[in-house]
Amino acid sequence: MANFVLVPGMCHGGWCFEGVTQDLRAHGHTVHPLTLTGLSERSHLLHGGVNLETHIQDVTAVLAAENIRDAVLVGHSYGGMVITGVADRAAERVDSLVFVDAMVPKDGDSCWSLVSDQERQWYLDVVDNGYGVRPLPFFDTRATPHPIASLLQPLRLAGDLAHLRRRDYLYAAGWEGQSPFTPVYRRLRDDPSWTTHALAGGHNLMRDTPQELLKILLDVAAPS
Repeated sequence: MANFVLVPGMCHGGWCFEGVTQDLRAHGHTVHPLTLTGLSERSHLLHGGVNLETHIQDVTAVLAAENIRDAVLVGHSYGGMVITGVADRAAERVDSLVFVDAMVPKDGDSCWSLVSDQERQWYLDVVDNGYGVRPLPFFDTRATPHPIASLLQPLRLAGDLAHLRRRDYLYAAGWEGQSPFTPVYRRLRDDPSWTTHALAGGHNLMRDTPQELLKILLDVAAPS
């Protein structure tokens, strides 16, 4: 059985994986749906020092405390930044990465450098204390401000991800309008070291295409 660690996107908590968590556990897998520092039930920890490295440490700390080996890290949206950093910092504990309509950074990239001007305008809509980006109006009512420092900090990687057994990218093909992840998907689709999937849902694939998502995660967990 696999050890899944689920990392949410901006403004969300581990609750966004509720359905897929239940389904994976029903198949006998161990699942850790995480909430990152400064968000959701941990929003009281939001301050100016909460950055991308903090969120990477959130995950590596769980891997160490739970003595998790051969982890399958699943990152949605912003979570792609986090799981990439974790695979670099704790390479001996990570088996595979699954990017769910997510950012796929290289060394030196930040969310700010990877997104469009439209998304940067969103990032500038901060709460009064200046520490967090406001959730968009159509987000789940449980969404909370996201630590802005985590969007500005560049990711530093010591090596590449060639040691991983699998890297999967799940592309949400059902965006209204142009998806900001289309260039990423097209690039990875032509890379033999990646397995790519196009799903007929919007950005929140956990909600829009849960059974298709589950099928892919079970395939990743299966022995090669």
